Amino acid sequence: MQPPVQKNQLITAEITDLTHEGAGVAKIEGYTLFVPDSLPGEKAKIRVVHTKKDYGYGKVEERLEKSPDRVDPLCDIYGRCGGCQLQHLSYTGQLKYKQKQVIDALERIGGLSDVKVLPTLGLEYPWIYRNKAQVPVAARNGELIAGFYQKRSHQIIDMDHCLITDETVDEIIQEVKKIAKETGIPPYDETNHRGVLRHIVVRIGRETGEVMVVLVTKTNDLPHRKTFIRGLTEKYPQIKAIAHNINSKRTNVIFGETTKTIWGRDVIYDRIGSVKFAISARSFYQVNPQQTRVLYEKALEYAELTGQETVIDAYCGIGTISLFLAQKAGKVYGVEIVPEAIEDAKANAELNGLDNAFFEAGKAEDVIPAWHEKGIKADVIVVDPPRKGCDEALLKTIIAMKPKRVVYVSCNPSTLARDLRILEDGGFQTIEVQPVDMFPQTTHVECVAQIVLN
Repeated sequence: MQPPVQKNQLITAEITDLTHEGAGVAKIEGYTLFVPDSLPGEKAKIRVVHTKKDYGYGKVEERLEKSPDRVDPLCDIYGRCGGCQLQHLSYTGQLKYKQKQVIDALERIGGLSDVKVLPTLGLEYPWIYRNKAQVPVAARNGELIAGFYQKRSHQIIDMDHCLITDETVDEIIQEVKKIAKETGIPPYDETNHRGVLRHIVVRIGRETGEVMVVLVTKTNDLPHRKTFIRGLTEKYPQIKAIAHNINSKRTNVIFGETTKTIWGRDVIYDRIGSVKFAISARSFYQVNPQQTRVLYEKALEYAELTGQETVIDAYCGIGTISLFLAQKAGKVYGVEIVPEAIEDAKANAELNGLDNAFFEAGKAEDVIPAWHEKGIKADVIVVDPPRKGCDEALLKTIIAMKPKRVVYVSCNPSTLARDLRILEDGGFQTIEVQPVDMFPQTTHVECVAQIVLN
């Protein structure tokens, strides 16, 4: 059947919903049209720009009725930069949208219409929250530029500042750009795989104020290394570590395998609540520690620890959730596939004097059954998987182990819903889900789910 609209046709339609990518949704005779920069409740003249069999894309030519939740974006490059998707939606509207996103995923994918989804926990000030920026470098008209990628492209939008990034991180990125321009370091060209400087990575400990700078190059040597060290450390005494990472491969992955500390320490320190963490150049550490604390405290609440329980933390990373749990549990066992992260987790346990936390490198679906065979029986299992969700073998292991409680920390409502369905079919019940806004101005939402054995 032919779609009811054609390319270049001008139509008038009402926006009824938002996608998980932040685009408006209009329905024309049951046919779905995705329309960027539009909000539910708005009416607009829309130009059809592309059609497929079941859906198409349009752009707003004239906005006839505005949503009461529409606001003016604060960022000059919003709409071009791909970093934010929701600056045109009020923050109250963003929090409601994220709650609805979770509800829709649970109902549509998991068939879980009776699970209580709480209002999204947001920030009082939803700006300058990121403690880390990873900025690609390129050349334009012979000039070095650095910034985030344009939406759906690898074209870099040159950026002087970012409104969701810590101001010190922002300033240091600009200083690195300045030094690189003055010394004439060739920026990396991903098309022909030439040049030197690929990425500028800066992170700050929000509680400690300590800063780490990582310069990623295609080459084994970092030209003008002493100039970088002198220029950065003299101007920013809060810098405690400067590292050089070598990535010589033709790839979109930021870091290469080799990282060398060229000045200062190998790590910086930060705290989430009362737990102190050592963070190395390639450590995974949440970019919004204020909301991470909210997220982990909710996970701790759902775990219902009395001090006697044995807890298993799958996908433990550098031990962030594990060490939060270890303060209240009898024993905590953490597993993570990245060996370097496990070494960091062990070091962080020692740093905090927590001798009841144990860590092992490997696949969760392999290590946890081996623990079970050794007689380690979990009262609580905590999972915090990547966006793809839990491995099916791990879910089967959880079902077989029958812990009293499962706490699922998720960064993707769709895979959360899929995995909750499997756990429910295996004899568990989802009590409630708490969305947490870790990334204001974007479409991303984190959740914590409380699950009990039936």
